Amino acid sequence: MKLKLHWQILIAMALAWLFHLVMGESSRIVEPLGIVFIRLLKMVIVPLVVLSIVTGVAGVGDSKKLGRLGIKTLAYYLGTSLLAIVLGLILVNLIQPGKVADLPSDLSFSPDQLHKPDSPLDILIRMIPVNPFEAAAEGDILGLIFFSVVLGFGITQVSESIKEKILPPIEAAFEVVMRVVHVIICFAPIGVFGLIVRLLNQNLGAGFYNAVGLYMVTIAVGLSIHFLIVLPLIYYLFLRKNPLDQFRHMASALATVFATSSSLATLPVTMECVEDKIGVPNKVAGFVLPLGATINMDGTALFECVGVLFIAQVMGIPLGLEQQFLVVLTALLASIGAAAVPSSGLVMIFIVLEAVGIQGDMVGIIVGTMLAVDRPLDMYRGLVNIFSDSVGAVIIARSEGEELRPKTTEV
Repeated sequence: MKLKLHWQILIAMALAWLFHLVMGESSRIVEPLGIVFIRLLKMVIVPLVVLSIVTGVAGVGDSKKLGRLGIKTLAYYLGTSLLAIVLGLILVNLIQPGKVADLPSDLSFSPDQLHKPDSPLDILIRMIPVNPFEAAAEGDILGLIFFSVVLGFGITQVSESIKEKILPPIEAAFEVVMRVVHVIICFAPIGVFGLIVRLLNQNLGAGFYNAVGLYMVTIAVGLSIHFLIVLPLIYYLFLRKNPLDQFRHMASALATVFATSSSLATLPVTMECVEDKIGVPNKVAGFVLPLGATINMDGTALFECVGVLFIAQVMGIPLGLEQQFLVVLTALLASIGAAAVPSSGLVMIFIVLEAVGIQGDMVGIIVGTMLAVDRPLDMYRGLVNIFSDSVGAVIIARSEGEELRPKTTEV
């Protein structure tokens, strides 16, 4: 029986510790395994961003799905994701988990490498690439995202005959890239082995591990507030109903996503709960929920924001208001394309890091450590994502004047 990936990663961590204990300084021979793993992840960022967003926007903008329902759905998903990111931003600045590491600033990183826009307006202007190919070559992630959104929108505006020629090859290319990502993630235990050995050879001390523990607490607190306070409050304000009913109706979907850590894999159960137990009509649920499983990633967006600022704090890199605004904007946009990607947060966090300009030898080590402790946080993020989808489906159905008629009666 093949072990699940998170168990493989935990075993790799233990083996890395034993290997370092036995080999001492000679253990550095395996450090390139971690470097190769990080480079492989970075290798797929550009095609992943372009293809995932183009296919996503082209699908959302289909003529049959445009109109009032689509606008409401997108407004809700972008709004709740933004709330989650801002919540994460506040918590990571209050708790400052990375400061506990008490490490000297990374000498391989110069503060001059940070992207320092003059104003929020400058950030929006910089999103428009003069040359999309140059943006891809230079790793201008915001420019790539903007170009991908425009290209996806352009596909929605052509005739069906042209769309049938253009969209299938793009979707096929996206499936190929997804397969490559899946193969790379399968090598995560080997990569983590190399990264943990490299971490141990850095002699970072107990402070770094305390910082990682506090980082986990920061993420968990943020997810808990969003899951148990923000989303129920939104539910109550729009519907004037007890949010506990929504938790009870969604119990089986929440249990499924907690076990699978996949919004897409849980989608059939989510549909069953929302349509049969809550009574949302299929014409609403059938549009809102699949779209939510693709672009509504409240938990992932919060994780990306906290993760990037945590890395900056550990490395001793001060991020001003401009860089933090850039983190918020990029995390919001990147989370849209994150849903269908295995271990999406791991890949997408590099997108946000690249947008801000944080690079250096320490980045891969810190991200590898975050990956090693990410499994319980990933399971919790799934709960937040699915519950947000269900709340959105109910709110949008009621805003359309639909009656909620449950098909099953719970005892």
